[in-house]
Amino acid sequence: MAADRRALAGLGLALLAACGGGSPAQPEPGPTVHAVPPLMGADVSALARIEQAGGVFRESGTARDALAILAGQGSNIFRLRLFVDPNHQDVQVNDLAYTLALGRRVKATGAKLLLDLHYSDTWADPAHQSMPAAWQGLGIDSLAQRVRSYTADVITQMKAAGALPDIVQIGNEIDGGMLWPLGRVSGNAYDTPAQWSQLARLLEAGSRGVKSALSPGDSVRIMLHYSQGGDAAGTQWFFDHIDAYGVQYDLIGLSYYPWWHGTLANLIGNLKATALRYDRDILVVETSYPWRTGGWEDMATKRGAMTWPVSPDGQAAFLRDLADAVAQTPGSRGRGVIWWYPEAIQVPGLFVWGGGSLALFDAGGNVLPSASAFLGR
Repeated sequence: MAADRRALAGLGLALLAACGGGSPAQPEPGPTVHAVPPLMGADVSALARIEQAGGVFRESGTARDALAILAGQGSNIFRLRLFVDPNHQDVQVNDLAYTLALGRRVKATGAKLLLDLHYSDTWADPAHQSMPAAWQGLGIDSLAQRVRSYTADVITQMKAAGALPDIVQIGNEIDGGMLWPLGRVSGNAYDTPAQWSQLARLLEAGSRGVKSALSPGDSVRIMLHYSQGGDAAGTQWFFDHIDAYGVQYDLIGLSYYPWWHGTLANLIGNLKATALRYDRDILVVETSYPWRTGGWEDMATKRGAMTWPVSPDGQAAFLRDLADAVAQTPGSRGRGVIWWYPEAIQVPGLFVWGGGSLALFDAGGNVLPSASAFLGR
């Protein structure tokens, strides 16, 4: 991919200089080049549940572990969500025991693990940030302490199980804050200094909880996740507030679904502006595109942004173009792409997002060409 080609070119220049070859003139300073491969992978949070319901995944007609298939196609990071106390209906099964078991499977592939802490019993997103039932009624001081102790316990148990995350996401799509109403910042009644201060306390509590569970040799990076990947103004509004209140974090996560967030040019503009303004690595931490019609159309509000064919090859082209766009982020700050819900094949008794049309496997569980687009081919 483009980032790899730039990294190899930079390595070649460094070797020439070390050996005394080439011109004695010093090269002009260039952007920072990462010495590690881009992070390319998928959120596979429902995988074990779909397997339990009878889902089978195949490569070249042979049934195999979906994680092994995706890793073999180039995925080097997998993301798992965690709910506090889910109801275990449909695919809302992501409690700590479930996540520990799936996390061990991820680590067994040699891939990195990104843990997505929702701080809710159910889905958290820009429109929903429900307080866990067991935490309701707490004041801000008690809630911050609960966030810290809960987070520390989660990381301690994952480390003990051999599934220490490499990245921890403090909240999911927290455009309007999290743990509403105390940590809410969306809407005129909540976009106030007092509410931002409370959100900052909760985010810092989560971050401190992670760090308190680590040993000196552990390396875990903290991510904050904003959903509107095509909205440069909104991204700036959010992260300007985050920085103004002194929240410490390492990575910026963005969602990018073209039918909601606009054209690839919108995303590229935001990646550039965000990288230059905040000087942090950025991941497109959620994305998707259909490989067939049926199941996704009712969600689309920006159909004009879907300029790739709706076909297996069109899905692969979308992913290649997206990965190249992220790799071209200034300063090599674009660190990678994570596909959301690649395992979403239809199985009896479960609702499957997009009717299976947004997975990286077809209706028969066969891996699609888009999975290998992570390798840039």
